[in-house]
Amino acid sequence: MTRERRMTTEKQVVKKNDDSAAPSPGRRNFMSMLGAAIGSGAAAVATVAAADVLTREASAATAAAKPAIPGYDWSQHHWGYGVDATKCIGCLRCVEACKTENEVAGDAHHFRTWVERYVYLEGEDKPRIDSHADPVNIAASGSEKEYRFANRYKDAKVEKSFFVPKLCNHCTHPACVQVCPTGATYKTDDGAVLIDHTYCIGCQYCVQACPYGARFFIAEKRVTDKCTWCYHRITKGLQPACVEVCPVSARIFGDLNDKESPVSRFIKENRVQVLKRETGNAPNVFYVGLDKEVV
Repeated sequence: MTRERRMTTEKQVVKKNDDSAAPSPGRRNFMSMLGAAIGSGAAAVATVAAADVLTREASAATAAAKPAIPGYDWSQHHWGYGVDATKCIGCLRCVEACKTENEVAGDAHHFRTWVERYVYLEGEDKPRIDSHADPVNIAASGSEKEYRFANRYKDAKVEKSFFVPKLCNHCTHPACVQVCPTGATYKTDDGAVLIDHTYCIGCQYCVQACPYGARFFIAEKRVTDKCTWCYHRITKGLQPACVEVCPVSARIFGDLNDKESPVSRFIKENRVQVLKRETGNAPNVFYVGLDKEVV
């Protein structure tokens, strides 16, 4: 059954039409099979079977539907993202801008993008790694709604240190899409991986499947969330909020179909790498300046 996705507000990327309010046969089957399984003691077997039915139905609907975005042609773009770790200064303006733009909870434990600090001390082979969510950094800022890195190494002999911005990698072969039982997580024709919260049931399979730790759970809404590359902005010709506020241009975004776009030039002019290539997800976030310890 085909369900049309359409844009509603800049803060909500996609929403199903009114017909989707009525439970589909697949969804009714899922609930009835689950209830029967609990009663008979065969919950595990029935849940797997029901989820498979729901997945097939949702996948078919997702493949046939696209959100209607006025003036935007999905087929003309292939978005990509670059990160220059040699430039990042760990100011965390990107984290603040992302939270404001996308209405992410203000605490230190919900974020669509984050920055990790890697510090090598003399005599140590492994780096010490922390982020704005580290308790020491939270204490230094005085609030979970203010983000900074504590100057904890001021008296240490630091051999090397650098910052690494991280976010959803919008993979070519996203594991999160493969495990979603309802089709709430899906990949667009222009390369972005999005979540339709009207279909998300909060199972958190995608959270577990993501090898990059890029997804989080919103308990109040019972849905998962993650970076969307500010999809409501890029489809209007704007940059993601984190890219726009970076004072040192450590974050780069653009259309890979355009050979002269910032991200295309970034990839062409640098020796780039991706995180966890061995997973087979084929990320579309490309890095420069990473140490071998960064995963």
